[in-house]
Amino acid sequence: MFIDSSLSLQPYFEDAVKIGKTFNDNDLTKMFSTLRTKGVLAEKAMFTATHNTNTHKGAIFALGIFACAESYSKKNQTDLFATIRKMSKGLVEHDLVKDNQQQTAGEKEYQKYGKSGARGEAGDGYPIVKDIALPFLKNSTGDIQTRLLDTLMKIATIASDSNLIKRAGNINVIPWLRQHAKQYLQLGGYGTTQGKEYLLNLNKEMTKRNYSLGGCADLLIVTIFIGLERGYL
Repeated sequence: MFIDSSLSLQPYFEDAVKIGKTFNDNDLTKMFSTLRTKGVLAEKAMFTATHNTNTHKGAIFALGIFACAESYSKKNQTDLFATIRKMSKGLVEHDLVKDNQQQTAGEKEYQKYGKSGARGEAGDGYPIVKDIALPFLKNSTGDIQTRLLDTLMKIATIASDSNLIKRAGNINVIPWLRQHAKQYLQLGGYGTTQGKEYLLNLNKEMTKRNYSLGGCADLLIVTIFIGLERGYL
């Protein structure tokens, strides 16, 4: 299913790159608007490929932004994260500061907890990726599997994962996750026997509770993308 979903999104990511490469206006919110129109179509293609299972909705949003912004930044010699901030300016106010009957999970969490989720990350220029995840990945050691698992858990020490909040039904799950993620890294991460055992046990516990780190995973995806772009992987 994930393979079918990924393949269905290839044209969208190619479009994201083209949009960034060909955009000439100074108002980058217009570039985001063009990308978002393509993203809506990409979601439909994903749901068709997966028979209405959400596999990559978060990645369509985050990786689409990064692919588009990286393309634009390379052509125009601008800072990637500053470009993303300009693209996403006013996004939280536009999408979340409203009250309607058909709210997404992210919109409901903003109303209930004040957490702006993926839109807030984009509007701020993805500081978790820029300041935390990317430097951590760059300096990480071990095989690819180890480095990516450790980076995922590093993200989990600071992110307020909206997917996890949705699954748990409360925001108290966030400090619970952060405590476990910090403990895992203090044990030395996946490259150590203790760290690996700790993570495997945590995985069992989260599976039992039907918890998912979908939000952290989306941040990991874009961290991997920039890591590949900059030669960290």
